[in-house]
Amino acid sequence: MERPAGRILATYEDTMSDILKAVTDATFQADVIEASKTQPVVVDFWADWCRPCHMLTPTVEEIAKEHQATVKIVKLNVDENMNVPGKYSIRGIPTLLVFKDGQVADQIVGAQPKENIVKIIQKHTTPNS
Repeated sequence: MERPAGRILATYEDTMSDILKAVTDATFQADVIEASKTQPVVVDFWADWCRPCHMLTPTVEEIAKEHQATVKIVKLNVDENMNVPGKYSIRGIPTLLVFKDGQVADQIVGAQPKENIVKIIQKHTTPNS
């Protein structure tokens, strides 16, 4: 993929790793709601223009790699998919929603440190959670 001349920042899609799947309004039911009935799913709501979203990307990628056996982490672009963010009242980004058993189980707003995110995810991946 060629970038326009003079473009400095890569788009978010350019920097997303293979471990982070992009979901859409159309795939959300299957990729998140249904999938969360067998394993917690974290949805990272983001936009390309959002600098804190870009800052959070490496952290989310690390967490996805380190915890891939216990949690699925996906991305949803709020500019390209407006129905899901509206349904879940996403007011600011980055926002991470943790889905478990088809429902929102937790929410993380803003570019949080890795330790905070991992602690919240582990709350939903440990037995009897």
